[in-house]
Amino acid sequence: MATIVKTPSGTWKAVIRKTGWPTNAKSFRTKRDAEDWARRTEDEMVRGVYIQRSGSERMTLEKALERYLADVTPTKKPSTRKAEATKAKQLIEHLGKYSLAALSAEIIADYRDNRLASTSKRGRPISNNTVRLELALLSHLYTVAIKEWGLGLTFNPVLNIRKPSPGPRRDRRLSDDEEHRLFAALNNHSNPMLRWIALIALETVMRSSEITGLRCHQISLQHRIAFLPDTKNGSPREVALSPLATEAFRAALANPTRPKDCDLVFFGEPGKDKKRRPYAFTKIWGSLKKELGMADFRFHDLRHEGISRLVEAGWSDQKVAAQSGHKSMQELRRYTHLRGRDLVKDLDALPKRRPTT
Repeated sequence: MATIVKTPSGTWKAVIRKTGWPTNAKSFRTKRDAEDWARRTEDEMVRGVYIQRSGSERMTLEKALERYLADVTPTKKPSTRKAEATKAKQLIEHLGKYSLAALSAEIIADYRDNRLASTSKRGRPISNNTVRLELALLSHLYTVAIKEWGLGLTFNPVLNIRKPSPGPRRDRRLSDDEEHRLFAALNNHSNPMLRWIALIALETVMRSSEITGLRCHQISLQHRIAFLPDTKNGSPREVALSPLATEAFRAALANPTRPKDCDLVFFGEPGKDKKRRPYAFTKIWGSLKKELGMADFRFHDLRHEGISRLVEAGWSDQKVAAQSGHKSMQELRRYTHLRGRDLVKDLDALPKRRPTT
């Protein structure tokens, strides 16, 4: 039987000592609550299903996220580390004081709804995908806590709520006029690296981080190949270079302003630590596209456009995936938006048939 005692502070403490189990104790506001907990806990011990929950009851989400960011996040890619730190701030701000045991599906669902109804510091609505990724981080934290941290958690509450829909898929294409004006502006820009990077993105469908992270030894002009040892999906790949991309790389590798001690193909100015990092062009790109009246055109849309052009050129899904690095055909199809006018041409090319009556 459990021992129930009244503490000097006026609460009631239940202590359970049972052979084969560690001593367990917990304090309650009323004697009845202490007796109920002791009776329930002893019953679970007898049935062999008792789980020590004190760890999850003591650890707040804030402390859990701090541990996750220290132990789990460093094993991921640099871009993922930065993104998870940002998501963790939001979760801590709204849910950080809850213990892991106290966070219920209802509380997390309220968080989801409140986030979707809020706006960012710039006054823009919080996107469905932003909230989805925040919930994904929270869900993985619970998975790690259940499997590895031994806190006595028995289930993941995030799995019991409805996730926001991904929202409409982006289908921004680059028109002929926009392409002409964009590259005319890039040709006139003071730093030729911006034009080279944009052209390579369109011609090779590489991601911006893959392009700017390239080292000189990863480019083979002879074989027209760029080797990417570390990509978003975790697998290395070789990217074929079109004639235009090859010439862009040739010019970049011969860049007379490249410092002798820097092997980055596209390099920036030294930081405070005197180290050179990849060329950061986000701010310049943002200003340039606004000047051209293309504020809604993202740099990633160049990759999108390039993949769609490969599909329109008749490349198979397997060939496009090998070039783009997509593992899932479903993910690849998000980028393949065919122009209606091109489909009309294909229809006109079909054998003529008499209309049925």
